[in-house]
Amino acid sequence: MKVLLVAKAPVAGQVKTRLGAVIGAEPAAGLAAAALLDTIEACREAGAEGHLSLAGDLRDAVRGGAIAAALDGWTVTPQQGDGFAERLVRAHADAGPGVVVQIGMDTPHVTAAALAEVADGLATHDAVLAPAEDGGWWALGRRDPRVVRHVARVVMSTSETCTDTRHALELAGCTVGRASTMTDVDTVEDADVVAALAPHTRFARAWRSARPRGVA
Repeated sequence: MKVLLVAKAPVAGQVKTRLGAVIGAEPAAGLAAAALLDTIEACREAGAEGHLSLAGDLRDAVRGGAIAAALDGWTVTPQQGDGFAERLVRAHADAGPGVVVQIGMDTPHVTAAALAEVADGLATHDAVLAPAEDGGWWALGRRDPRVVRHVARVVMSTSETCTDTRHALELAGCTVGRASTMTDVDTVEDADVVAALAPHTRFARAWRSARPRGVA
């Protein structure tokens, strides 16, 4: 199994902007860095070959040195293309054929078992989607990178993104499996949920330090 991690360098003001509006840009970047490190660790625990498709430069990032060290042995390629959908297609092309599980950096509570569930579904399906609670998806598994071209027409970051992604893949003739739903972190409420689910992660520790008192 290969994991394709699509992520941004955690630079203040460029990541976790919704949380940054509440807690500040620098703490939000710290949360993003912690989430990225937790995700890389889960990939290693899964025994996965790692491929990072990166937007931005780790030299400018919070905890950039620690992230670079954690990526030892990984393939790192820059994101290319106009818009997220095109960058996604390019990233999958870079990752190549075979069993690939694509994830982002918004699920720091992801586990090796959750990644394996997505990969296992590819034994009987052309693609596997793992829904997010907000209507998106947190993981996409595939064997052939060409199937991701059909995802490029889907509008991302809506309450229908997962449903629309499934429909696009099925219309293209793909069989699509489903894996477990997870919460991805965009808001204070999301961060509270994820930190409670995985209290020993770097993300949870960072959130306990960054969360403003009195925020509902």
